[in-house]
Amino acid sequence: MASKNVVSTAFLLSLNLLFFTLVSSNYVPCPPTPKSPKPPHKSSPAPIKPASCPMDTLKLGVCANLLHIVHLVVGTPAKTPCCSLLAGLADAEAAVCLCTAIKAKVLGANLNIPVSLSLLLNNCGKKVPAGYQCA
Repeated sequence: MASKNVVSTAFLLSLNLLFFTLVSSNYVPCPPTPKSPKPPHKSSPAPIKPASCPMDTLKLGVCANLLHIVHLVVGTPAKTPCCSLLAGLADAEAAVCLCTAIKAKVLGANLNIPVSLSLLLNNCGKKVPAGYQCA
């Protein structure tokens, strides 16, 4: 009888061991709750400084030739000397430089400022910035 008790106890212990192993091996913990990303630090934007002309506006006297050619010749004017000076500048910088040159009368005495400015910029592949006023 004792052997039956030992066998049944050993069998029950083996079954318990088997079930506990199966149950504990299938335990999958819940995934951790995702951390909400911190909002980016809002820094004040850098102050926008007005565009300035990074070159000597007296050099833009060659653009006067372009204005006179445009009025006389129908077609594509020779724009190399003037546009090569404006080539490395952004649209706003080119507009400021030409505006300064027009106001200093480097390009000629009787110029319609908005028309001359847009004409020169357009011929050089640049645009007058939105809202820009040559004052």
